[in-house]
Amino acid sequence: MKQPLNRRHFLRSSTALIALPALESLGIRRFASAAAATPATPPKRLVFLGFGWGITQESWYPDINQPGKDYVMPAGLKPLERHRADFTVVQGLWNKFSNMGHAGSTMWLTGANRYAQPGQSFHNSISADQVAAAQFGLHTRFASLQLNGAENAESSGHGPGLSMAWDQSGKPVAGHNGPLAAYHRLFSNDATPIEQQKAMLAQRRSVLDTVMENARDLRRGLSRNDGEKLEEYYQGIRDIEIRLSKDEQWIGVPRPKTDMAEPAPGLAGKKEIEIMYDIIVAAMQTDSTRVLTYRQPVSTLLTSMDIKVAPHDMSHYHSTMGEKLDASQRRDVAQSQLLAGLIDKLKATKETDGSRLFDHVALAYGSNLRSEHYLDNCPTLLTGGGAGIKLGENLVVSKDTPLCNAWLTLLHGVGVDAERHGDSTGVIKELMA
Repeated sequence: MKQPLNRRHFLRSSTALIALPALESLGIRRFASAAAATPATPPKRLVFLGFGWGITQESWYPDINQPGKDYVMPAGLKPLERHRADFTVVQGLWNKFSNMGHAGSTMWLTGANRYAQPGQSFHNSISADQVAAAQFGLHTRFASLQLNGAENAESSGHGPGLSMAWDQSGKPVAGHNGPLAAYHRLFSNDATPIEQQKAMLAQRRSVLDTVMENARDLRRGLSRNDGEKLEEYYQGIRDIEIRLSKDEQWIGVPRPKTDMAEPAPGLAGKKEIEIMYDIIVAAMQTDSTRVLTYRQPVSTLLTSMDIKVAPHDMSHYHSTMGEKLDASQRRDVAQSQLLAGLIDKLKATKETDGSRLFDHVALAYGSNLRSEHYLDNCPTLLTGGGAGIKLGENLVVSKDTPLCNAWLTLLHGVGVDAERHGDSTGVIKELMA
């Protein structure tokens, strides 16, 4: 006979929801000694750079009637001309379930149907970066790194989320806002004495014992639906365990040194993106993480370029053209200039074996939004040699090919054996080298 859930049960279950637990059953500690070792060969990395408010479709995409290598470089991508042989534009991709006209990144890496759960107005699923992080993150201090612009995400057309990353339960993963926060996360050592750090972790593990016991007691009195909800919390506990165990294994290991100076506070717009790109390179060069996302700012980019048009109005340039169209095109060029600079740095940065960092990175650049509220033909540019894909192409795939097919192709290319991702139907064979 089920016992009624009294106030004491509720308080105990509340403890289970808010505690910082650490499961002993996951076996994470066996990776501790290997994690800090320098890899014998350069590891694969995966980077996603996403922006809101779309692009200027008339001048960003190459002509679909010029597929392959011999296409005319469009004005919006012209600053990337020197890297022509080292990136591919993929046309025809979309997230079929996406219906958020002002959300350039919320479902970009997940392909989720926000209405998939009955009675809920918002649902998401795991993002491609977190699929990779589950494997790559065993070997680095940070399983993944989520970076954001310092400005309000909505003003840059990004929609709901704490970053571009979503965990396996479809919950948002927090990010670091702006270069200064990202820099300190990567390179500033914890001044807390080691013994005190150990004591704090031990306290959390003690809390976990109580949490798990109380949660088991609570589960015996729950309906099936409530039991499923509790299982989501169990998954959250497992995720926290991974982070907690990682904290344990890296206690006393100093943060890596970098030649990069601490960013000035208050950076915004073009300068902010430049510095964040430097941080991304430094994070990979020091092997602090092998999986990164960056939810880029757009609003402050326009301001830094002395563009007075509001970003939302800019994305609706079709209505009046004129200064809105000019703003959109200038934005495209500026973003391409910044991306070209990042590719320069990836090519110039050497691995321990003398090879280029560029050759071991798979990088995706784009948005879930084309322009205005158009969600088909998501702007997608792929670069880097890490996934072994064909570069230097204007690749036009079948209309409405799932964007998640591109993510699945990259995942396979960097060695992540995922059967599928989101609404994928398979890899993009035309991308395979």
